[in-house]
Amino acid sequence: MKIIDLRSDTVTMPTQAMREAMAQAAVGDDVYGDDPTINELEAYAAHIVGKEAALFVPSGTFGNQLALLTHCKRGDEVILGDDCHIVQHEVGAAGVIAGVQLRTLGSSRGVLDPKEVEAKIREEDIHYPTTGLICLENAHSNGRVIPLEDMKAVYEVAQKHDIPLHLDGARVFNAAVYLQKDVKEITKYSHSVMFCLSKGLCAPVGSILAGSKAFIDIAKKGRKLMGGGLRQAGILGAAGMIALQEMTQRLQEDHIHAKFLGEQLSKIPGIHVNLEDIHINLVYFDMKDTGYSSEKLVQQLLDRGIKINGGENGLMRFATHYWITREDILQVVQAVKDIVKHI
Repeated sequence: MKIIDLRSDTVTMPTQAMREAMAQAAVGDDVYGDDPTINELEAYAAHIVGKEAALFVPSGTFGNQLALLTHCKRGDEVILGDDCHIVQHEVGAAGVIAGVQLRTLGSSRGVLDPKEVEAKIREEDIHYPTTGLICLENAHSNGRVIPLEDMKAVYEVAQKHDIPLHLDGARVFNAAVYLQKDVKEITKYSHSVMFCLSKGLCAPVGSILAGSKAFIDIAKKGRKLMGGGLRQAGILGAAGMIALQEMTQRLQEDHIHAKFLGEQLSKIPGIHVNLEDIHINLVYFDMKDTGYSSEKLVQQLLDRGIKINGGENGLMRFATHYWITREDILQVVQAVKDIVKHI
């Protein structure tokens, strides 16, 4: 039985072209800077996001936390939204790895108010921590894409106060597709950016941290400290090149599938889909009016060969990706419909 996996776009398997490239990749010890495939990947990655340099890292969380470690001193304060990935889904790593504290702001569906950001920047005082960094996320993990004017407004606050701004761009290519802009039009409002190769782009492992050459030189030592100094990493980098050169060009298909999935789910009585929030490949909905628990739905769908995650804060999330077809979506919707109607 074919498994339909909607848990996340991190479940994407390497394509056949990736597997062949990985098997044939030229490799060397990357800690020594000797891996030609990684060197090529990092140069290309920096170029496409408009930064001077880039660094291959094992994961998105690793890249975000390395950015905090590199930008900040221990005891610094980081301003960011209370609903962003760094706060919600990175295991409190900021306090453990970088030794910083997070000053969170309420967001408007992922958008930060630049006036509130500015109000939270610490004055110079012996009693206060130093504001060491501001973080944004685009596309946001709530599935929405943050408008460029909102990013620009916060970036200008950061520039005014000489504070670096880091962009969690795990799905920044999805954001670029939604906005119909070159990805550089998003990343230019940041001093550093992390983006994933394994979220929807089918690479098996890895993310990229990009920024100025001086920033990446420091980050490279931090990567080693964090245990991310890899050896013959070109085997992974070969898949990363295909992810950036080819897989970023087909993300619109995932967005179309997500819209279709959301529209079909919304027709099921008792299921409420946040249709206006489907900007990329993530579909959020609640089913509380059905009286059916998300845990039961997880098991019922698994029995039918469909993998999903349970609810979080009252919401369910389905993710479309390269391995999800329109026929798969119709099968999922019919399965949910059959389960709910028997309540």
